[in-house]
Amino acid sequence: MFMQKHRRAALAAGLTMAGILTMAATPPAHAADAQYPNKPIRLIVPFGPGSATDQLARVVATGLSERLGAAIVVENKAGAGGNIGAGYVAESAPDGYTLLMGAASTNAINPSLYPNLKFDAMKAFVPVANVASVTNVLVVSPQVKARDVKSLIEELKANNYSYASSGAGGSQHLSAELFKSLSKTDMVHIPYKGGAEPLPDLMSNRVQVMFCNLPVCLPHIQAGKLVALGVTSAQRSPLLPNVPTIAEAGLPGYSVEGWFALFAPVKVPPAIVARLHDETEQLLASPAVADQIRRQGGEPKVGSQADFAAFVQAEHDKWAKVIKDGNIRIE
Repeated sequence: MFMQKHRRAALAAGLTMAGILTMAATPPAHAADAQYPNKPIRLIVPFGPGSATDQLARVVATGLSERLGAAIVVENKAGAGGNIGAGYVAESAPDGYTLLMGAASTNAINPSLYPNLKFDAMKAFVPVANVASVTNVLVVSPQVKARDVKSLIEELKANNYSYASSGAGGSQHLSAELFKSLSKTDMVHIPYKGGAEPLPDLMSNRVQVMFCNLPVCLPHIQAGKLVALGVTSAQRSPLLPNVPTIAEAGLPGYSVEGWFALFAPVKVPPAIVARLHDETEQLLASPAVADQIRRQGGEPKVGSQADFAAFVQAEHDKWAKVIKDGNIRIE
């Protein structure tokens, strides 16, 4: 019956028998989308193990794997401020089986800092879903005398201090650069390859200062191995209620917040992107998952895919101006 119906329709349109057979053998264009996912998904983290991006990626991978009924394998591809991992995903097949756990740095800041990249982060990816925002926390080595922001500013004016970051161009780097600009101080930037990598040097005073993602540094602050002077967000963190914001501690108007989100190569079918967005939103709405993210220092984000895409563009525009006005260069 199938062949007879298609034969009559095709003959009426002037098609040959070969065309009829092709119509019968070709599944609907959306068939592959409907079967998604039918094999493991790779979630690329463009920073090292233990970084805030890595920690959140593993929460998302575990939850989405259960919701999608397919394994999600987290792979760390660190280096070049996140550009190695992001570039890898940008060049991957747009089939929904290679995704990026991106961040403010990789998907909003780096396009203005790295004009010679082989890919354009604003064109190479489709924003899938925001996952969480995370404040940075200004920490110093215990050997540094300062125990508040104002004292640190005075020490910076009298000493040659260095500050660590998870890589050039990230929110940690720009948090420090904005601090330097507003406080009229200077520090030498020492970039590392991941959020956790600088910690031994920081605790041993090889570097003195860091604007650290809160989830990464929180255990060391609680253990007394690092000293927290202020958080970069506009409000205090419930995880460090006694630590003031940097704005209230001496630099009015200072506010920086990192964010982490799912991205896919730009040509991934819209039906797959929509499903990934919806499943991620439902995952983040789970009280257990939201609580897990908050315990790591993050705040779950929810919203439409269109709103998230507009947010990414706005973040790009904001940081492009900061970078241009500050004449910020990658060391």
